[in-house]
Amino acid sequence: GGFLIPYIIMLIVEGMPLLYLELAVGQRMRQGSIGAWKIISPYLCGVGVASVIVSFFLSMYYNVINAWAFWYLFHSFQDPLPWATCPLNSNRTGYEEECEQTTPTQYFWYRQTLNISEALETSGGVQWEQALCLTLAWLVVYLCILRGTAATGKVVYVTASLPYCVLIIYLIRGLTLHGAVNGLIYMFTPKLEQLSNPKTWISAATQIFFSLGLGFGSLIAFASYNEPSNNCQRHAVVVSLINSTTSIFSSIVTFSITFSIYGFKATFNYESCLNKVILLLMNTFDLEEGSLTADNLSEMKEYLLARHPQEYTQLSPQLKNCSLEAELDTAVQGTGLAFIVYSEAIKNMEVPQLYSVLYFAMLLMLGIGSMLGNTAAILTPLTDTKALAARFPKEVIAGSVCFINCVIGLIFTTKAGNYWFDIFNDYAATLSLLLIVLVETIAVCYIYGIRRFEKDLHTMIGHKPNLYWKIMWAFASPLLIVSLFVFYLTDYILTGTLQYQAWDATQGQLVTKDYPGYALAVIGLLVASSTLCIPLGALLTFVRKRLKRDDVSTV
Repeated sequence: GGFLIPYIIMLIVEGMPLLYLELAVGQRMRQGSIGAWKIISPYLCGVGVASVIVSFFLSMYYNVINAWAFWYLFHSFQDPLPWATCPLNSNRTGYEEECEQTTPTQYFWYRQTLNISEALETSGGVQWEQALCLTLAWLVVYLCILRGTAATGKVVYVTASLPYCVLIIYLIRGLTLHGAVNGLIYMFTPKLEQLSNPKTWISAATQIFFSLGLGFGSLIAFASYNEPSNNCQRHAVVVSLINSTTSIFSSIVTFSITFSIYGFKATFNYESCLNKVILLLMNTFDLEEGSLTADNLSEMKEYLLARHPQEYTQLSPQLKNCSLEAELDTAVQGTGLAFIVYSEAIKNMEVPQLYSVLYFAMLLMLGIGSMLGNTAAILTPLTDTKALAARFPKEVIAGSVCFINCVIGLIFTTKAGNYWFDIFNDYAATLSLLLIVLVETIAVCYIYGIRRFEKDLHTMIGHKPNLYWKIMWAFASPLLIVSLFVFYLTDYILTGTLQYQAWDATQGQLVTKDYPGYALAVIGLLVASSTLCIPLGALLTFVRKRLKRDDVSTV
């Protein structure tokens, strides 16, 4: 509930205005991201390059999700599902010890799918099953983009519409499950304290940017193929509203299903935590049995602290802060949400194979649809480059991009691949996108000129933008982006050493570890490789113009 408020604000202040701006720029300039910003100003050539690099990073790791979806889809035809029960050990005298420490769904994800190592430093070799699934995912993407943008648009109709059908089926099924109502109450109950947390606003902005595709260059690339008189304003509003409605709709489905499965687990963990604290206090202070209960635990803690301050202070590190709400928060978070939580829900349904095939087919449709936009953001600027287009046909350029991404993406199929995936997912795009869209709004409003842009829009759609659009472009959106940019940097400075979640097979749970030095260097390179393109592009243009002017003056 607390997330919905900043999400809606971000949609109004950032989402719709910036979507309209990018669609209008692409439609007016008739170029991909590099060419479009170069037309606005030669000093902005780095903006398009930054967008292409971010899209390249995103494509590199995002298609791994499709590979995992293929893996789960192929296993969905087994009866019983392989994540329904723990496998037997090698002696066939019991279950695998690691699986007994956790759950069958987590074991299938971390051990049989990822075969994850205990730390980032232990990379291991490429796992051929995941490598084959990744190759298949890239082959599907290549076949979809092979015929060009027109054919890609037709594929998107299928990849965008099929998930709605599956979501409706899951919504009907989810609402009939026990605990679904608790999930919806939890989702829509506002947590106003979250509004003071900068991470909430950054997460809302990130969700808007990724779901609408802002800053990646894909919107500019697709819009460049529109008719010059296409009503891009109407499309911006309609697409933004449909996108956000779909996000909220899918959240309703997710919360109704996951809480029916994980609600009881959160309650069980909470009660177990309370029992451990009560037992520890009773044994330490030799309390009578029944004198300490869950109802009077808080009062008894205060009493023991006042009566035995030294002993209680020594014991306090072992006393966990038990919270049902914290358990519920943990139950619906994590990078494995799409695979662990849903596979847990699916295995408890009637005819689980059917629901499993439907879900992972839907996940593939969504993933492939996103990949088509990402690859278009890379290919359009490349095919706009005369030097490349004159030497190589579009099929070769597209095939080369897919092949390079696939080869580099093999790092995500190693035993430490999931840790590298998290690095790319957390650091490859967010900061860069904030900078890119900030420069875009400043470029259009203050370099190209808001009045000139108004005239362009009047030529294209028949009327000038109203006051709302102009205020958002010129003032509100840039100010909010700058605030988010400062929050983002401040958060990571205050965080100190960056950490990640590693899988501990002996405990059957995730543990926190510090990133090694070389991982921090990679994180720095990911951020710098895209963000530095903007100032470097401007600097190179300035030097080139200065040298050209000097050559002319000497002649």
